[in-house]
Amino acid sequence: MKFTWKKAVSKHKFGVDLKVYKTGNKKVGVVFEKVKGGHFEEFYHKKSTFTYYVLKGKGEFYLNGKKTKVSPTDVIVAPPLTKIYFLGNMELLLVTTPAWEAKYEVHVRDIERKK
Repeated sequence: MKFTWKKAVSKHKFGVDLKVYKTGNKKVGVVFEKVKGGHFEEFYHKKSTFTYYVLKGKGEFYLNGKKTKVSPTDVIVAPPLTKIYFLGNMELLLVTTPAWEAKYEVHVRDIERKK
């Protein structure tokens, strides 16, 4: 099946512009993320593994408080219950398995934006 940019749903969440591809498949979710500064919320998901592929830019992912620097072609895998937030200017492809569902996402804290 093919899913197009034009039919993807645009959203903005905690400093990140998202394009959510509606696959209709509960086993996998696909999201393009454009990050300017960071994702200013630490969160975890009770069910989904979050796999991020860095397309462009540089930044830092924080997984359970541990900082990991990233650049293009790097992959970050965050299993369920991993606390996540990230900072930097990047374009990311996010794949969630199973597909993300809001009811399983838990807000931990807001992340302060640096001026």
